[in-house]
Amino acid sequence: MLGSIAKKIFGSANDRRLKTYAPKVAAINALEPEMAALSDEALAARTQAFRAELKDGKAVNDLLVPAFATVREAAKRVLGQRHFDVQLIGGMVLNEDGIAEMRTGEGKTLVATLAVYLNALAGNGVHVVTVNDYLARRDAEWMARVYGFLGLTTGIIVHGLDDDQRRQAYAADITYGTNNEYGFDYLRDNMKYDLASMAQRGHAFAIVDEVDSILVDEARTPLIISGPSDDKSDLYNSIDAILPGLVAEDYEVDEKQRTANLTEAGNEHIEALLREAGILTEGSLYESSNATLVHHVQQGLKAHKLFSRDKDYIVRNDEVVIIDEFSGRMMPGRRYSEGLHQALEAKEHVTVQPENVTLASITFQNYFRLYKKLAGMTGTAATEANEFAEIYKLDVVEIPTNRNVQRLDEDDEVYRTAREKLMAIGREITAASAKMQPMLVGTTSIEKSEQLGDLLASQGYTRIDFTEPNALDKLYAAARTGVPSKLFAILNARFHEQEAGIVAEAGVPGAITIATNMAGRGTDIQLGGSADMRVAQELGAMEPGPERDAKEAAIRAEVADFKTKALAAGGLYIVGTERHESRRIDNQLRGRAGRQGDPGRSKFFLSLQDDLMRIFGSERMDAVLTRLGLKEDEAIIHPWINKALLKAQQKVEARNFDMRKNVLKYDDVMNDQRKVVFEQRRDMMAQESLEEIIGEMRSGTVDDLVTKFIPPDSYPESWDVAGLKAAMQETLNLEAPVEDWAKEEGIGDEELRERLTTAADAAYAARVESNGPDLMRYVEKQIVLQVLDHLWREHIVVLDHLRQVIGWRGVAQRDPLNEYKSEAFDLFNGLIGRLRESATAQAMRVEVAYDPPSQQLPPMFASHMDPLTGDDDAAVAEAGLRLGGRNAGAPVPGFGGGTMVDQQGETLARDPDDPASWGRVSRNELCPCGSGKKYKHCHGAIA
Repeated sequence: MLGSIAKKIFGSANDRRLKTYAPKVAAINALEPEMAALSDEALAARTQAFRAELKDGKAVNDLLVPAFATVREAAKRVLGQRHFDVQLIGGMVLNEDGIAEMRTGEGKTLVATLAVYLNALAGNGVHVVTVNDYLARRDAEWMARVYGFLGLTTGIIVHGLDDDQRRQAYAADITYGTNNEYGFDYLRDNMKYDLASMAQRGHAFAIVDEVDSILVDEARTPLIISGPSDDKSDLYNSIDAILPGLVAEDYEVDEKQRTANLTEAGNEHIEALLREAGILTEGSLYESSNATLVHHVQQGLKAHKLFSRDKDYIVRNDEVVIIDEFSGRMMPGRRYSEGLHQALEAKEHVTVQPENVTLASITFQNYFRLYKKLAGMTGTAATEANEFAEIYKLDVVEIPTNRNVQRLDEDDEVYRTAREKLMAIGREITAASAKMQPMLVGTTSIEKSEQLGDLLASQGYTRIDFTEPNALDKLYAAARTGVPSKLFAILNARFHEQEAGIVAEAGVPGAITIATNMAGRGTDIQLGGSADMRVAQELGAMEPGPERDAKEAAIRAEVADFKTKALAAGGLYIVGTERHESRRIDNQLRGRAGRQGDPGRSKFFLSLQDDLMRIFGSERMDAVLTRLGLKEDEAIIHPWINKALLKAQQKVEARNFDMRKNVLKYDDVMNDQRKVVFEQRRDMMAQESLEEIIGEMRSGTVDDLVTKFIPPDSYPESWDVAGLKAAMQETLNLEAPVEDWAKEEGIGDEELRERLTTAADAAYAARVESNGPDLMRYVEKQIVLQVLDHLWREHIVVLDHLRQVIGWRGVAQRDPLNEYKSEAFDLFNGLIGRLRESATAQAMRVEVAYDPPSQQLPPMFASHMDPLTGDDDAAVAEAGLRLGGRNAGAPVPGFGGGTMVDQQGETLARDPDDPASWGRVSRNELCPCGSGKKYKHCHGAIA
């Protein structure tokens, strides 16, 4: 109560913050006449003047007003677009490490130029992050005209670039790219052995477009680079051999949750069986050092108790082939992850293929927290403001619209069944189509888009085939005549560039566009359609001249006429077919209508069978509605329903936030260790010589061995002299008269340690002399880096396995997170000890035969699962790096008939006319024959 009264008197915190920007906006506006009077050369010269001021000690923020005024004038001259005052405010928010929440159509791409230019003046590089390659290219090419006019360089990071091209792009003042590309480049950089071969040059400032999608939705799944592991087929087969020895009391199976776990008795029994088989040699099964063994046992148990031959998989040609549970079809090429497929291969006694292990991984949360300065833009961030503040230390500022929003948001219509809801949507589409009102229908999945498409097809509508040339001509013809075309388009966010063009035309009178949540991101829907898009598509190949000018004028006049008709029909009508569990996704859909003061309308159609409704007590509501006499095809419409749904969404959002926070807590443990390893790795690469570090490792190894075989303050009679001598030979390749020294009167462990250290130093000095000091300096660095990489990769796998089983500590009333931190710390200390010993052992034995090293990384897989679609959206086209997940070995999506990468990472040519040259083709990839269809609908179709 008091809070609402104070808000009315003093305004909200957001309102008060917006007022603080007013003086700077006024100062920028006051400079406008001065900027307009400058010549192009004088305006561009301001960049060097600003840089000179920064060198003289000025701070970046001291230049905000003149820099913003400069960018505004440059945009007016180059793009014909002038920043509105509210856009200036958005630029200031971005410069202050904030998130600018701006409605669709308010010009976020243009807003970014202000903060980008200001921060690029320092010369440390600014990264602009987009959600797909198309937007990275489009925004970079569009805004590079402004930056280039002002003397700044722009680079683009997309699929298919080699290392040299990536280094060049990152060396630019401003770099545009996707979140996946930035993350994978960071991981790959930290797997290289030479600073000069690294692509990125630091993390100074980043602006993340669609920040809610990247930092919230996609933060749930990590970026992973994996590669073939060591052959562990013997271990899989050994564990498989003992699993039949378990009895029914040893495990519990939950078929509904698809889990199989050992009982307490089962843990004791399996531990005894493992010891008997010689697999478990020391310690308890559930000690952290045996986490990987527990993981293999769990996967073997799953393979035996949850997966059935000829139901979940078949065995064919010495392979285990997965059967799709929905279609019943075989899925060759697909493999279960985390060792489960290998466990099935051991169970069926076929050849156990090496599993892929994680070589490097990072979440977007931890990658973007590397930046010294971070900002974001989106149309919908306020609902996640707490998460942005807590995780990223980013404040959300709602930027007012340039013109007041005229969109009418109607109450939801709730039906009893999904069928009734679908029929109601069909009627609504027919009514809007009759008056030529453009419609955008948002669905929650590709499957539901297709269901609605099938319904419209049964009612006489025709789906637009975008593989046909001039696919939209019929739509334009109908808009000219005012007669409904009965055409509809279905988009599914698979081919961004093509779909961006379709979404741009969703404002044409009579257009019906069905899209999943993510479709057309970054593309503005303008009433009447996009004149610029049509000119580019229809006249792109024409030579400049009077004829082209006349056709362009005709297109622009027609688009203006279409806009008048769309306005008369009520503007864009947004229909939601289901409430998402996040209010933000619903707001994104609604925000498509009502841009720049245009009229618009939005309504959601729901059913009690929708996921959100079903989870929150739809059975009770169904019973109440039945008693109230709600008839078939009738809907309940009331503001109370909207409020109840809003509360349900808030509960789900809070739950999801808690889940992401919990994931982050565990990931932070690894992230702290990752930062230490990567930082040390870079430091070692930057040093001319690691002679001192190698010496410290050698001395530390001697200390460890002496301490192990000669306990401190112990009597000589209890020393294991023979063990120490053997260990010195095995580890340090050193023959030392330890027995003779130990027999000397009064000798202690410290003197013995000094003698062994001196002997080891002398032996190493002789090796350096024989191989050559300069060459040994190079070899030392390679040894340390390679050993560190090997141990770090093993460490990642062990931590991953530990994380999967650490939850059982909760049964003993111990906090799993604290247990995980403690075990991870001990494992990391063990890694440091093994690094010291392994690097020393190799250095003490090395014989140099010089062969120039290859800077190309070994074959690897990159993967990042899209949490909304479940698809692997990481596509990699550079040699030596292949796409991960279920699309392993595929070329870049959208480039059928191009190239593929073989198992050795070599690029092979694909002949569209010769299927034998295609190699393995992903089911969802465009068919290499060039038909434009997916492989599964073309040459990969299964009869």
